Amino acid sequence: MLAEMAQWLVDIIFDMGYWGIFLLMGIESSFVPFPSEIILIPAGYLAAKGDMNVVMVFIASLGGSLTGALINYYGALWIGRSVLESYGKYFFIKPAALHKMDDFFEKHGHISTFTGRLIPGIRQLISIPAGLTRMDMKTFLLYTSLGAGIWSIILIALGYSIGENEELIKEYLHQITYIVVVSMLFLLATYFYFHKRKQRKSKD
Repeated sequence: MLAEMAQWLVDIIFDMGYWGIFLLMGIESSFVPFPSEIILIPAGYLAAKGDMNVVMVFIASLGGSLTGALINYYGALWIGRSVLESYGKYFFIKPAALHKMDDFFEKHGHISTFTGRLIPGIRQLISIPAGLTRMDMKTFLLYTSLGAGIWSIILIALGYSIGENEELIKEYLHQITYIVVVSMLFLLATYFYFHKRKQRKSKD
């Protein structure tokens, strides 16, 4: 089943070209749960064969990721924010809790967005709290691009170097995902450690 779906996606990407990658990555980064590895690994393989340009694959991937992230951001901003402000009290979300979330993303939105884009299960969702809290757009785009770009490079490189070897892809993808998650958790722990240390020094 997985092999058939992967082949179907390869065919779509080949037929639609870079627009296919753009559209699929846009879907992957928005509200539809869709694994980016079954898009970019085949695309990387096609680039290795010379059927696609690896730089254009990356640009299409990053463009699609940003488009999907912006859909979530503005959806949360225009719909979610007004709903929470108007009806949040009926779901035990007090205005004070919303203000705390605003303060958190104002101070830590950059690191949260960057690391969130690299953690499975959170990657598609991190744009929603960013939109709810009206995170600065320039900051949002910068750190979304960094996180999405790194993940795209990893998957494209995996497809480019390994190709059709499904067993190796599964093995390396599992290892890479584990390393990325651990690295991001370490980065978050380090960031908040030094942030709290800085706060303590400023109070002294």
